[in-house]
Amino acid sequence: MIEDMTEQPEQTLDARGLKCPLPVLKARKRLKALEVGAVLRVIADDPAAVIDVPHFCTEQGHSLLSNEQTDEGLIFLIRNKSA
Repeated sequence: MIEDMTEQPEQTLDARGLKCPLPVLKARKRLKALEVGAVLRVIADDPAAVIDVPHFCTEQGHSLLSNEQTDEGLIFLIRNKSA
């Protein structure tokens, strides 16, 4: 469920050019380094990310704050729920 599209990310992960499962694996690693409650912005251009990132968030307990298609690519804002 998308909660809030106005959150400001602490970090950005540019995963453009990476194919499944690399965007999710890199997001997992980056989120582990962030504090609980921090927001990570992920930019991806792999079409599978539309399915993979929300599924990853659900499975790992993170909150998907937004999910949108822009000129940059697919943009996801994820609130970290784990340390």
